[in-house]
Amino acid sequence: MKLRGNMVEEQVQWVLTYVQGGSADVWKENIMDKLESGEAEYELVKEFLTCLRKEFGRGEEKSVKAAELRKMEQGGKMMEEFIQEFKRAARGSGYKGRPLVEEFKRGMNGGIRRKLIEAENPLTSIEQWYRSATALNRNWRESRREEERLRKKEGGGVQKQEQRTSLPRPLVWQRRQPLP
Repeated sequence: MKLRGNMVEEQVQWVLTYVQGGSADVWKENIMDKLESGEAEYELVKEFLTCLRKEFGRGEEKSVKAAELRKMEQGGKMMEEFIQEFKRAARGSGYKGRPLVEEFKRGMNGGIRRKLIEAENPLTSIEQWYRSATALNRNWRESRREEERLRKKEGGGVQKQEQRTSLPRPLVWQRRQPLP
């Protein structure tokens, strides 16, 4: 695929062969008509690509960001990590206010979401959701660590007991004949 030796017009036409589907087809036909009639002329392919990006670039970027946002899930990530990834995806997605909050709620783990929804004072802004979810997630993880520590502590006592009972027992001889 060499384009360096070709004229700008040939390069533009080559790029246009990849412009397909929906409104892109109509735009492509208009550009081709303008090129044939001499209404549009590009000194460099870069000028044409800039025109192409202006026409289609922003909408596509926005829809890609929105799709990425809708696919996000917290899973095993810490809430702080999930929030940073969520903020990155939210930038440029077009989501603001209530729809952004709804996407955040949808992506977080169910237990945390349920507790925050059932909270005494309902959360309204995305910043409130970020702060409350982070605090709740930290408390939940600390609680899990404490439970694990206590389980190990209690488990240690059980193992010692098992070790004592697992020692071999002395053999007991049974008499074959009853005593007179």
